[in-house]
Amino acid sequence: MSNNLLLRNAAELVTCRGAAPKTGPAMSELAIIHDGAIWVEDGMIRKVGTTAEVMAELDRTPDQVMDASGRCVLPGFVDPHTHFLFAGHRAEEFSWRLRGDTYMEIMERGGGIVNSVQATRQASPEELFAAGWRRLSSMLSFGVTTVEGKSGYGLDTDTELKQLAVMAKLNREHVVEIVPTFMGAHAVPPEFKGRTDEFVDYLLKNMLPAVAASKLAEFCDIFCEKGVFSVEQSRKLLLEAKRLGLNSKVHADEIVTLGGAELAAEIGALSAEHLLHASDEGIRQMAAAGVIAVLLPATAFCLREPYARARFMIDQGVPVALATDFNPGSCFSESIPLVIALAALYMQMTPAEIVTALTINAAAAVGRADRVGSLEVGKQADFVVLEHPSHLFLPYHAGVNCVDTVVKRGQIVCDKGLT
Repeated sequence: MSNNLLLRNAAELVTCRGAAPKTGPAMSELAIIHDGAIWVEDGMIRKVGTTAEVMAELDRTPDQVMDASGRCVLPGFVDPHTHFLFAGHRAEEFSWRLRGDTYMEIMERGGGIVNSVQATRQASPEELFAAGWRRLSSMLSFGVTTVEGKSGYGLDTDTELKQLAVMAKLNREHVVEIVPTFMGAHAVPPEFKGRTDEFVDYLLKNMLPAVAASKLAEFCDIFCEKGVFSVEQSRKLLLEAKRLGLNSKVHADEIVTLGGAELAAEIGALSAEHLLHASDEGIRQMAAAGVIAVLLPATAFCLREPYARARFMIDQGVPVALATDFNPGSCFSESIPLVIALAALYMQMTPAEIVTALTINAAAAVGRADRVGSLEVGKQADFVVLEHPSHLFLPYHAGVNCVDTVVKRGQIVCDKGLT
């Protein structure tokens, strides 16, 4: 293992400089260095600049040199919304949606999230670990170096803790960094069917305290949606989670306009996610409160729903991040290239805004903007090298993985040819 690394001669070094989420016109400011270089020591970035500038300041011979001539280098992508740890699959439900069944109709008749809950409850930690490892490795090949993982396929204390414990083990052993989110309020389990208030009480009195005591989660999320959890139920859970030390995220306004965006602004959630049907007023309140919008275009694509209004949100001053929402039901895809293509073609986002949304803004959406999401001195050396000379190729080479090499903490962890 090399202790230091020099990357030089990058056609574009896209630094995305910053330690906070960007809004409005700032989302287009990528701080690109042409003929760029990075000097890495012990996994951290120590110098960034043109190749001439960085080479002039070196006082030792690098252990490893990467020549990025004709290549674009960007911060490692951050996927700030996934449900990657689950057992079982729901391919049949996808075919039902193709014939016209809605997501909520499938959920109401015992499919959807509850289907995955049954399989995940039965799975051993070893089985979940093996499945999680495979999925993280696939994400890594797309340039993802940090990922948020939500629980929520247990809906009981033991299975939720099992999911979170497996994520903690994966975080220790896999190169992809995992940010854990507790989402016990993902759906109402069969044993509480028709008794949602009682299930919320169970979450408040049993599951949430156990998760908080375990220190296995950083965030708490809830599916605030018609037919799932109301705004009032969501407020109650998230405020108690905050009291116990878990920051808030909200699955908001995905299926109908319910007020989830307004709730996220009211309670000071770090992010509101989905937002396909967020109201104008909710979006304005999010902008005023600094709530990050985590948008999931691949889910809208798979559900054949309208896309979230990224252009309106950016113009209103909301910091926008992008994520895959990889899960077994509504979006069985970890494809960053698909997310990029959909954001460009159907959400009116520019290539620069898309890069910002997958790097510094995505890092901020998982509380990691102080350490990842940009290429600057003092941050982790997490970066990707594209096959192409410019970030403009990301949407242009539509739906194709342009990532050649991935570096995590100064180590090459995925290499398709560049040496």
